[in-house]
Amino acid sequence: MPTGAELWNLCVAALGGLAVGIERQWSGHAAGPRAHFAGVRTFTLLGIVAGLSGWLWQSGLQGPATILLAGAGALVIVAYISASRRDIDGTTEMAAFVVLAAGLLAGTGATRVASGIIALTTLLLVEKKQLHKWVSKLDRDEVRAAARFAVMAAVILPLLPVGPFGPYDTIRPRMLWALVIFFSGLSFVGYVARRVIGPSRGNVMAGTLGGIVSSTSVTLTFARLSRTAGAAGLSLAAGTMGANAVLFPRVLIASAVIAPTLTRALWPAFVVPALIAATLAVRGFFLPTDADRVPRDRNPLHFVAALQMAALFQVVLFVVAFLHARFGQSGLYWSAAVLGLVDMDALTISMAQLTTAGTDPNATAHAVAIGVVANTAVKMSMALVIGRGTFRWHVAAGLAVIGLALGAWVVWY
Repeated sequence: MPTGAELWNLCVAALGGLAVGIERQWSGHAAGPRAHFAGVRTFTLLGIVAGLSGWLWQSGLQGPATILLAGAGALVIVAYISASRRDIDGTTEMAAFVVLAAGLLAGTGATRVASGIIALTTLLLVEKKQLHKWVSKLDRDEVRAAARFAVMAAVILPLLPVGPFGPYDTIRPRMLWALVIFFSGLSFVGYVARRVIGPSRGNVMAGTLGGIVSSTSVTLTFARLSRTAGAAGLSLAAGTMGANAVLFPRVLIASAVIAPTLTRALWPAFVVPALIAATLAVRGFFLPTDADRVPRDRNPLHFVAALQMAALFQVVLFVVAFLHARFGQSGLYWSAAVLGLVDMDALTISMAQLTTAGTDPNATAHAVAIGVVANTAVKMSMALVIGRGTFRWHVAAGLAVIGLALGAWVVWY
């Protein structure tokens, strides 16, 4: 006789079949002229059969378990052969095999895994229309980008050596490629978000989403647009502040991937500046604006830019390690200020790497903050020199306040 735990396992297997069966019955695939072989009752029985097979297997009766499960699988195959003469859709039959596999797992005691599989399967079945609608909106660029990203992450990354190699042990091939994947992934997320939201939300949303990739690029692009934007200068300014608001969580996330201790030391410096930038962006979101003038990005992954970023990071890592070894903490701060003028992501990752190598996280946190101050000064200069009209003064004033808040933290903490 089954024990209480084994009876529970059988119940989970049956409930899994019941859940999928309810969806199949509700969606109309178990009735009508194009009906498939299974509805709520058949799927529940399939779950019970699979659960019993798992229980028998655990009890040492592998032969009967195999025969029982094979018979259920044969029934599904015969049902598909019969149904395929009028309808080649095999979703119901594949769902039946998933129920058999999940029920078998539940019968052997892996109820959590089985429950997760059933929940995911039911969700996929219920969201059929939404999934088809989403896929229909994909274009060639997006499909190619997704395939390339999969190869980058699942094929190339595991083949690269870990390291470290070279002077100051700064060359880590796998980590460098992980950065390429990280930056390409950020670009792809921003691209998908812009496609989902659409251009009608205006410059504010476009700028904020663009900040996922580069707040400096957004500032430069919008400063150029402000020359001919006319009344849209305020929305461009708000979009620029949105990009700068995104900079702070982006830096924290990038540092947390490699050095959580750096993130813990750094986040207090970012609270006030991030709130200032976010407030100005939200305020501008409700201002009247014209259509978004930012052209659609046809390069979802920005792969070349990600490679350049990784190469720059490697150079930065060597320079920072050299200056830190030669001049100590003062060299760290000077290098951070210079690097902040060029690229914040490379600075953040290099400081995170130094933190994992044993550098005081408070020192690297101050270095990152100094780099952000330098980067903010560069963007303020862009707004003043390139920008025009209301854009120029709104962005310059907002960035000045952000820079002062960061500078105060660097001096007093």
